[in-house]
Amino acid sequence: MDAETQIEGFIARFSDDVAAKIRAARVAMRRRLPGAVELVYDNYNALVFAYGANDRASGLVFSIAAYPRWISLFFARGAELDDPAGRLKGEGARVRHIVLTDLALLEDPDIRRLMDQALARAAPPINLDAAPRTLVKSVSARRRPRRPSA
Repeated sequence: MDAETQIEGFIARFSDDVAAKIRAARVAMRRRLPGAVELVYDNYNALVFAYGANDRASGLVFSIAAYPRWISLFFARGAELDDPAGRLKGEGARVRHIVLTDLALLEDPDIRRLMDQALARAAPPINLDAAPRTLVKSVSARRRPRRPSA
C-alpha cells in the first residue's frame, strides 16, 4: 500500500468535519512548505503530520496533530519564539501550539509571523525548493478512538 492510501485510511477514522480539516491543513502546510519532508505518525493519542528538513524527528519545525474534536498546529521550538500577541499555548520547555478552530488561522498575520520565525530558526533549514516527500514513520497497534464519544 502506498503512503497516501495508508494516510487516507488513518484520516477516514475521524468524523467528516475533522477529516476535512486534516486534509485542508495538509494542503495548506504543503503550500507553505513545498520542500519539507512530511512525517506521519498514527500514534495512540493523535494522528500527527510533522514537517522538517529531513526524516529525523530532531529536524522537525512544525506538526499538525489531529484529535477527535480538533486539530492543532505545533511549533517544535515554540518556547523560543517572540509571541507578543500571546497566540502560542503550552508550558513545556520547548513545544508550543495553537488550536486551529478555523483553518483560516494559518493565514492570520500573527501566526504567519510565528511560522516565519520558526522557519528562520530551523536547523537544519527546510529547502523549500526540494521535492516534497511523505513518509509514514509509525503506526500504533492501539489508538484512542478517533471520533468523539457520544
